[in-house]
Amino acid sequence: MIKETFSPEETFAFGKWIGENALPGQVYTLVGDLGVGKTVFTQGVAEGLGITEPVNSPTFTIIQEYESGRMPFYHFDVYRIGDIEEMEEIGYDDYFYGNGICLIEWANLIEEILPEQIIEITIEKNLEKGFDYRKITVTGLPE
Repeated sequence: MIKETFSPEETFAFGKWIGENALPGQVYTLVGDLGVGKTVFTQGVAEGLGITEPVNSPTFTIIQEYESGRMPFYHFDVYRIGDIEEMEEIGYDDYFYGNGICLIEWANLIEEILPEQIIEITIEKNLEKGFDYRKITVTGLPE
């Protein structure tokens, strides 16, 4: 699935749709350059899950847990991870194989420990189509 958005509000709305349709146990990977809108998209996912608290990127904590929605939401940012052992220390498999959903920014850095069934989301800019244009590609969604 490819979704084109032309404003942060549209990117947020698409994230919200993803959150509204998310199922327990799903793992989403989120890839995109700095400043492409990963946090805005993630805030939309959280709203779609019914989470009302503020959602920010967990750049320095690796994971933020949100329990106030219709299911737990585990937001990872592994950009600053040194090696896979750090993921083992936080017990990543409890999150990846739990009852909530995981969204992992910079997941390409931990590919070797990702579950087989993941939903990949890539956000790309194209300045020729406008400053706020985003191409969001989603693969692995259940039919």
